[in-house]
Amino acid sequence: MHLLQSRADEAIRWLEKARGANSEYSFVHVFLAAGYGLSGEAKEAASELAEARRLTGNGSPSSIAREKATFLAGFAPSIRPLFEATYLAGLRKAGMPEE
Repeated sequence: MHLLQSRADEAIRWLEKARGANSEYSFVHVFLAAGYGLSGEAKEAASELAEARRLTGNGSPSSIAREKATFLAGFAPSIRPLFEATYLAGLRKAGMPEE
């Protein structure tokens, strides 16, 4: 929630706690990558994205297009711009390709 509210620093704090509690959840690493990306921490963002991909074992999450297809349908239309401006923007900064 903090990430979608453009509160990346707060999101990072909570996500780091979640990662510490169970580092095997790939989604925590993906969201951390987005948070770090939004905060300008490119090295950390890329590292978290790589860890998420390692944990899934299939190279996912692989692209912005795939993340959109996976998540956007589940959000109300009013939330979609927030998702684009935060989560996807952060993943772009983490180095995730568009396709």
